[in-house]
Amino acid sequence: MLVKTFGSAIQGIIATIVTIEVSVEQGINFLLVGLPDSSVRESQQRISSALQNYGYRIPGKKVVINMAPADTRKEGSAYDLPLAIGILAASQQMNADRLSDYLIMGELSLDGSVKAIKGALSIAIEAKKQGFKGFILPKVNAQEAAIVDGLEVYGVDTILEVINFFNGISGLEQIKVDVSGEFLKGLDTYEYDFAEVKGQENIKRAMEIAAAGSHNILLIGAPGSGKTMLAKRLPSILPPLTLSEALETTKIHSVAGLMSNNTPLVSVRPFRNPHHTISDTALVGGGVYPQPGEISLAHNGVLFLDELPEFKRNVLEVLRQPMESRNITISRTKQTSEYPANFMFVAAMNPCACGFYNHPEKKCTCAPGAVNKYLNKVSGPLLDRIDIHIEVVPVPFKELSESRAGEQSRVIRQRVIAARQIQQERFKDFADIHSNSRMTPKTMEEFCHLEPSGLELLKRAMEKLGLSARAYNRILKVSRTIADLDGKANIENSHLSEAINYRSLDRDSWGETRLR
Repeated sequence: MLVKTFGSAIQGIIATIVTIEVSVEQGINFLLVGLPDSSVRESQQRISSALQNYGYRIPGKKVVINMAPADTRKEGSAYDLPLAIGILAASQQMNADRLSDYLIMGELSLDGSVKAIKGALSIAIEAKKQGFKGFILPKVNAQEAAIVDGLEVYGVDTILEVINFFNGISGLEQIKVDVSGEFLKGLDTYEYDFAEVKGQENIKRAMEIAAAGSHNILLIGAPGSGKTMLAKRLPSILPPLTLSEALETTKIHSVAGLMSNNTPLVSVRPFRNPHHTISDTALVGGGVYPQPGEISLAHNGVLFLDELPEFKRNVLEVLRQPMESRNITISRTKQTSEYPANFMFVAAMNPCACGFYNHPEKKCTCAPGAVNKYLNKVSGPLLDRIDIHIEVVPVPFKELSESRAGEQSRVIRQRVIAARQIQQERFKDFADIHSNSRMTPKTMEEFCHLEPSGLELLKRAMEKLGLSARAYNRILKVSRTIADLDGKANIENSHLSEAINYRSLDRDSWGETRLR
């Protein structure tokens, strides 16, 4: 007897329906075809033990299973449940009448319990798109899948529940999720707040500007000056995720297997902080069977690299293309996967190897030329993609000991949201531009017009401070954001002056010679 069940394969964050054809014939053999990997081929042992635990068995006949389309690689143990159900139906140990209405996924334990899978949200979206009535999956993933409206989602703990459901012995409880409620519940939940930061008003201002224009920012300062502390609080002043952004972010984290059982939806912007020993593959994604990397897990959020010069040079260089294109395409011999990577880049570093170059109190002990050598660990092309460089000076004791709390993140965020709304209106006719940081030279000519006095100010600043040519466009973009925060239609000289101060590493005087 031939029976079909349905599962799904994930490529990138996109799901593809897999038709599992099971035929039980005369003979003795167990054949599994359709480009399965080793973990799928090992399913026979798991299925056999799970079925025996409930009084069922794999028939002692010739069992042929085809997983179509045959040119799509099937990987992972999540096919155990649809394979087992297909075998039972094809051997007439259970009713097969309603199998075509449901997509089934789940890993089986030897005792018949059903374990968690990855990519439940992507699979549920595709199941609805393909017209399936329902989706049966492990209970721990059910809330995540139930986000998809118009699809019946059933969470199960054991394979016996699925068998009884199709045999009409007992029903399954449909899982329902209040998407709006889940989205709003975690929208303003942040672990850190700028109110906890003592002093550092100029750095807070720079972080506000970076958030308002989605500008990449580099914090450079001595150890203990608060660089990491400030960076961790950046997500708390970014505009809240929209529902579409939350769904897209959830899909990525689901595919990576990072979703919490109690959190069906990612409603807070991600903050990813990988260690400097990370490999280039772990950062951008990849592997034999491609998985999303840190830049994709930071999608719609913040990627923070602490101790930037300590990262391997090749690891930093692979960031350059995704920072421009906002996605990453990973190509392998038999598979190509594309992941979104629209993140805000934040980095922190010491000014030199000893950490005290330009320190107001402590003397730098680095040898002549060592400062420039240390800074040159970070390439010019990567620095060229960072709009704001700012020095972080240690907080004086007087400010540290003050009991007065700083400005709360929610207050700063309101100003950031207002500036972003101005930019949304400005770029409404440009499909690929949503913030000032993404402006092209053509749009800069239109929206970053300077008065003659402003041009003269910028010219004198570049000559006097020795600013590099690459700083010109960055200054204009940041100036535009400062003007938006100020509610001004045009860039004024005060906006330019402030933006010029955010190009520390472009000055001739920094690190003894110009950074190249």
